[in-house]
Amino acid sequence: MASVSATCLRFGCSLNQSFKTSQISGGNADLKLVSVGWARTTGFPSLRTSRFRVSCAKLETVEKVISIVRKQLALPADTKVSAESTFNTDLGADSLDTVEIVMALEEEFGIAVEEENSETIVTVQDAADLIEKLVEKKAA
Repeated sequence: MASVSATCLRFGCSLNQSFKTSQISGGNADLKLVSVGWARTTGFPSLRTSRFRVSCAKLETVEKVISIVRKQLALPADTKVSAESTFNTDLGADSLDTVEIVMALEEEFGIAVEEENSETIVTVQDAADLIEKLVEKKAA
């Protein structure tokens, strides 16, 4: 798994943010590029923190997670599930569903997910990234 993290702290005029995303797929990688732009507006100076993360879990890991999620939530075949799908909002999972999904992922990948880690999982991509991190940690 490859990942890049960055944090930016700015002090200046209020800014309007615009986001543009692009998806690149090929081979074993599925990469999402994020462009962030800011435009100045009038207003009082403000203190702003921006944070972004680019992760690149293996495509096969993401596909396994999607398969497990589909099975656990008994989703119809026509339901769109992608790396960006959120468990609660997009897929309608409640807290019990989420616990069952995490348990199925632990069993499938032979890992143990701590409670504080499971609370950070919001999207399918978050789950795939965490799985790869835990699998690498277990192998080391």
